[in-house]
Amino acid sequence: MPLRIELKPGERVIIGDCAIRNGPRRSAFLVETGHKVLRESEIVRESEADTPAKQICVALQRAYLLDDPFDAETQFMDLANAVMRAAPSSKPFIAAIYEKLVAGDHYRALKAARDLVAHEARLLALAEADAPVTA
Repeated sequence: MPLRIELKPGERVIIGDCAIRNGPRRSAFLVETGHKVLRESEIVRESEADTPAKQICVALQRAYLLDDPFDAETQFMDLANAVMRAAPSSKPFIAAIYEKLVAGDHYRALKAARDLVAHEARLLALAEADAPVTA
């Protein structure tokens, strides 16, 4: 079954190893083959990966898009172990991601990483709220 993709003006999409940017008008098209697809809203750029959970997302993106995901999966494991040591409450989120990786479903692992990013944001907000105010 084809995948219908609608793009806003200027929006990007990655299909396989090809990055495509839409022109000045909204457009729609069908991807009729089983290529890997990431919409711009799903992409975390390396320059934006300013937290460990976002760095995990970058590693998972690479694992999803590359033909040989071994190095990216190894990077994920290293980052995941560091995150679990620093924030044990992240273990269920990491476990959900790992479960999908083991099953070979890199796309769903990447989607599950969004929950980890949200959890990390909550932890950072709590830490910021508890930080003493200096004047």
